[in-house]
Amino acid sequence: MIASVFFAVIAVSIGVAFAARRGVTGRGPIATLIAGRSLPAWLIFFLAVGEIYSVGTMLGFPGGIYAKGASYGVWFIGYILLGYIFGYFLAPLVWRAGKAYQAVTVPDVMYGHYRSRILEKLSACTFVLALIPWAIFQFIGLQTVLSGLGLPLNRFGIIVGSAAIAFLYVAISGMRSTAFVAIVKDLFMFLGIALAGIVAIVAAKGIPGIFEVVATKPELTTVTGGALVFAMSTIVVQSIQFYLTLPAQFLFSARSESSIKGSVIWMPLYMLMYPLLVFAAYYGVSHAPNLENADSVFLAVTRDLAPEWIVGLVAAGAGLSALIVLAGNSLMFGGVLTRNLAPSLGQAKTSHGVKVVMGLFLVFTAVLSTFASSIMLTFLNVALALTAQLVPAWFGVLFFRKFKALALSIGLVVGCVLVTFFYFSKLTPWNVNTGLIALAVNFAVVIVFSLIFKGGASKQKPVSQRAREILGVASETAATEIPPLGSPAPVPTAAVVGAVAHTSKED
Repeated sequence: MIASVFFAVIAVSIGVAFAARRGVTGRGPIATLIAGRSLPAWLIFFLAVGEIYSVGTMLGFPGGIYAKGASYGVWFIGYILLGYIFGYFLAPLVWRAGKAYQAVTVPDVMYGHYRSRILEKLSACTFVLALIPWAIFQFIGLQTVLSGLGLPLNRFGIIVGSAAIAFLYVAISGMRSTAFVAIVKDLFMFLGIALAGIVAIVAAKGIPGIFEVVATKPELTTVTGGALVFAMSTIVVQSIQFYLTLPAQFLFSARSESSIKGSVIWMPLYMLMYPLLVFAAYYGVSHAPNLENADSVFLAVTRDLAPEWIVGLVAAGAGLSALIVLAGNSLMFGGVLTRNLAPSLGQAKTSHGVKVVMGLFLVFTAVLSTFASSIMLTFLNVALALTAQLVPAWFGVLFFRKFKALALSIGLVVGCVLVTFFYFSKLTPWNVNTGLIALAVNFAVVIVFSLIFKGGASKQKPVSQRAREILGVASETAATEIPPLGSPAPVPTAAVVGAVAHTSKED
C-alpha cells in the first residue's frame, strides 16, 4: 500500500508536468530557464514556496528539535518568518532589477549593473558551490525517506530514479512544468504533515500528552546561552538573503511586479504546518528516544502510528519536496553555467545545451550524495552561508551606488573562503552563525576597498532610487526584448528604466 500510494502520486506529478506543456509556444533557453517571464502570481506562489519548503522541512526540522531541542525550531521558523517580511519589500526590487538588466540569473544582474566580468564570474562560482551541497541535501533526504518507510528500493535505485524524475520535470518545459508540479508537491506535503501531526495528537491523547516529556527534559523547550546566540544570528543572516540568492531566478520568471507582490503576501500561510511537525518531533522524543538517525523521527512516528495509506502520502509529499528542489537547482545551475561561466553552450536557439547541462548536474550531485552517510542541516547551512556572501553586491544594485565592483569581488572571495574555513575546521566563534561572521567581514572589506579605490563604482543608479525618480514614462513592453544567451546584459535605457518603475497591471 505504501509503495502504491507513493508511485501513484509520482505518476500524477509527471502527468501534470506534461499537461503544463500544452499551449506553450516558446522552446528556447529563456522559456526553459525562466518560462519566458510569463508566470502569473498564483504560479509564482507555488514555485517559490516549492523551493523554500524542501525535504529539510519534513525531516531536518523535526530531526533538529529531536536532537537539539527548541533552538533548532526557533531559528528555522524565525528566519523564514523574518524572511517573508524582508521579501515583501525586497522581492519586487529583485524583479525590477531582473527586468532592467534582462537577467535570467543573479550573475546577469551583477554584470548588468556593475559591468564587471570578474564579479559576474565570481557570483556564478558562488552559486555553483552553493547549489552542489543543496542538491546533495535533497538526494540524501530522498534516501532517508524511501528507505525509512520501507519502500522496496535500494540506495542506487533511489538515486538514479530521483535524478531521472527531476530531469524529466525540467526537460518537459523547464520552469513552467516545475511550477505546476510544485502545486502537486505542496498539496501532498501539507496533507502528509497534517495527517502525521493529527495521528500523533490522537496517540498522545491530546496536545498536553505530547509535551509530557518536557517535565523531565526542560532543556528541550528552552533556548539559552550559546544556542540562543546561534539561533538569533542564524535568523539574521538567512532572512536577509532569503529572496536575494537562490529564489531570485524564480522571481525573474514572473510576468509582472504585481505577480511578485501577490505571491509573497500569502506565503506565510505555509507556516501553519510547523506546529504539526513540532508535535511529531516531541512525540518521538518520548516514544522513540533511541533513534540512531535523529532526522528519521518524523518518519518513525508516522510509520508507527498511521495506516499505510497515510504513510504513503507522507512519503510522496517528502519525495516531491526533494524532487522539486532538485529540478529547481538544475534550472539555476543550467542558467549560470550556460550564461555566465560557459556562454558558448547557450548560444543555440534551442534549449538542448541547457538540458544537457542540467542532466549532468543531477548526475554529478547524485554521485556525490553516495559519499554522504546521513542528512544533516549543515548541508543547508553551508549552502545558505555561501550565497549570503552575495548580499553586499545585491545591496549595491538595490540601494548603494558607491559600492565598487572590484571591492565587491574581493569581499565575495574573502567571505566564501571564511565560510569554507569555518565549515572544515568546525569552528563556531562565540557561537555565532559562521555565515553571518563571513558576511560581516565581507561587508567590511567592501566598504574599505570602495573608499580606497577611486574608480569602478557603478554608473547605474540603484533600483530603488530609479524607481522613485521615474514613474511610468514608457510601456512595460519596452523591456521585454531578451538578448541571446551569453551576450552581455545591456545597460538599460531610460525607456527600460521607466518600464521597470512602472506599476504593472494586475494579472
